[in-house]
Amino acid sequence: MIRAYSDADLSAMIAIWNEVVEAGNAFPQEEPLDPESGAAFFAQQTYTGVAERGGKICGLYILHPNNVGRCGHICNASYAVSGSYRGEHIGEQLVLDCLKQAKAHGFRVLQFNAVVESNIHARHLYERLGFTQLGTIKGGFRMPDGSYANICPYYREV
Repeated sequence: MIRAYSDADLSAMIAIWNEVVEAGNAFPQEEPLDPESGAAFFAQQTYTGVAERGGKICGLYILHPNNVGRCGHICNASYAVSGSYRGEHIGEQLVLDCLKQAKAHGFRVLQFNAVVESNIHARHLYERLGFTQLGTIKGGFRMPDGSYANICPYYREV
């Protein structure tokens, strides 16, 4: 089940978010969230959704504007699935719900700015769901070891 998050979900959400941040191969953030910063971070999004299975939070997404003014109709999102639930199509359900929420919040386009080229599972999912790759930005993502990986921006109308 995908639904809007509640304050009762924050502990699990922060743990899942931090798992991805600490892996260092998908999110640009480098600092983990704590209870205070996590509550503020998720509250400031246009929409934050969680995936719940068997009463446990197993994934989440954040949705917010990608830009302002004349480009304010373009949104951006980030997705995180707990490592113990990967491969169970939870990410797909998060993206599909995100597309619905984006439309409901008046956005017209969903754009991903920095999909790491080696994140083939995410890239295949986005392409299967009709997203278009805009190109490749050479060395756009700094990996934990200090090397640089390519990133692939994607977009799709909602």
